[in-house]
Amino acid sequence: MKRIAIDMDDVLADTSIKIIDQINHRLNKSYHHDDLLNSDALKLAFYEDYQSNNQFLWEPGFFLDIEVKEDAIEVVKQLQEKYEVFIVSAATEFPESMKEKLVWLEQHFPFIGWKHTVFCGHKYMIQADYLIDDHEKNLASFTGKPILYSALHNLHIHDYERVNSWKEVGHLFL
Repeated sequence: MKRIAIDMDDVLADTSIKIIDQINHRLNKSYHHDDLLNSDALKLAFYEDYQSNNQFLWEPGFFLDIEVKEDAIEVVKQLQEKYEVFIVSAATEFPESMKEKLVWLEQHFPFIGWKHTVFCGHKYMIQADYLIDDHEKNLASFTGKPILYSALHNLHIHDYERVNSWKEVGHLFL
């Protein structure tokens, strides 16, 4: 059975939306995801604000209530019928996130289970046939077939097969 490794943040979880909300709340800004998609100047201003005000990523509770990407639960369930599915997250960068991500997975993806959850620092040691991830650094060193999941921070990358939604993931694999 072929193996699919799936990242969490900005792949299963809509982490960018939560980050935008945190920046807006903490800095009294009014960034909107769709506006950032359509304006390089606004995106640059947002990333400057984010780089100097991202301490919330290390605060307890940040990762607990992030929304699930549309159709992710249904498609991952279907993938499990044909593939061995692992959730792989570089969670060790944010120590508070490890327990929170386990709780989040149990709440939204209880069918995955802890035996198919991998927390690591770097993903280069992951052995799978496919990796669905939003970061080029993880895909570049992957030895299987890399799949880039579209996110605000990777729209300029064109070196990988790209999916824009979980419906597209379903069409690709099912």
